[in-house]
Amino acid sequence: MELAFLINILAAGLRTGTPLLFATLGELVTERAGVLNLGVEGMMLVGALTGFAVSYGTDSAWIGLLAAMLAAGLISLLHALVSISLRGDQVVSGLALTFVGIGLTSVLGANYVEIRDVPRLPALPIPFLYDIPLIGPDIVWPLLGRNQNIIFFIGVLLVPLIWFWIERTRPGLQLRAIGEKPSAADAVGINVTLLRYVYVFVGGLLAGLAGASLTLAVTPLWVDEITAGQGWIAVGLVIFAGWNPWRAMLGAYIFGALRRLPLDLQAVDQLLFFDNPFASNPILGTWLNMLPYLFTILALVFSSREAIRKRLGAPAALGIPYVRGERGT
Repeated sequence: MELAFLINILAAGLRTGTPLLFATLGELVTERAGVLNLGVEGMMLVGALTGFAVSYGTDSAWIGLLAAMLAAGLISLLHALVSISLRGDQVVSGLALTFVGIGLTSVLGANYVEIRDVPRLPALPIPFLYDIPLIGPDIVWPLLGRNQNIIFFIGVLLVPLIWFWIERTRPGLQLRAIGEKPSAADAVGINVTLLRYVYVFVGGLLAGLAGASLTLAVTPLWVDEITAGQGWIAVGLVIFAGWNPWRAMLGAYIFGALRRLPLDLQAVDQLLFFDNPFASNPILGTWLNMLPYLFTILALVFSSREAIRKRLGAPAALGIPYVRGERGT
């Protein structure tokens, strides 16, 4: 009983953690370029609604997915304009982007709340996992092989690709340079402004992918504020991961499992040899729901201290507008 319960939790973490992984990777790339974008929640909502609406209108989930990425990418350019070109406060700009996303989707999404027959992204099993001796049928197949949505495979592929891009390529070296010492990058001919625009846009594309994954795969419907704070969790996960894509993947899946845990706990009568207090007291499950958000708040609070930021490996120029010719940037 306990093994099946644990496998269900982990499998749910892989499924519900994948949209969170996309959002985290997008914010990670943006921050490695030196730009803090707290508008992830708003971009995810724009992507979620756009993907759902376009998929419904075109009868194609793939077209909806591409439209969602483009919509979120375009709205991310508003943040780029304010924070990079106008050198505005990045925190304020990001918060404003979230409010814009919430407001737009609340108004424009009202007509889609009752729709349920939207096309979904396909799910793909991995049959050979069932044949692994001893652990295949009871552990590996239920965990990984039983109808994983294609977004899971996209997420697994993106992590090594982004890591390789950042750590092993010349463009990745330029990305790290504009996030650590943009004046030095500028001195060797790197266009800091252009590259920061590009990576803010890429972060928006991935946030749109995260939002569309929710409405086209995980929960194929539209409700107001369907992201339920996952954009904020993604910001905290970047800090938790130390700006590393591999740790971001681990954190996203853990948080995906934690978000599912309170619901599953209420359906179990016993935990090991003890009565399950969550089954008889749903209020305890509500407290568990608070844990991911509490962690996010603590991560943001601790990362605001300069010494801790350096220890965690934050980009040195994160959140600092670049002014050409100005010392200290």
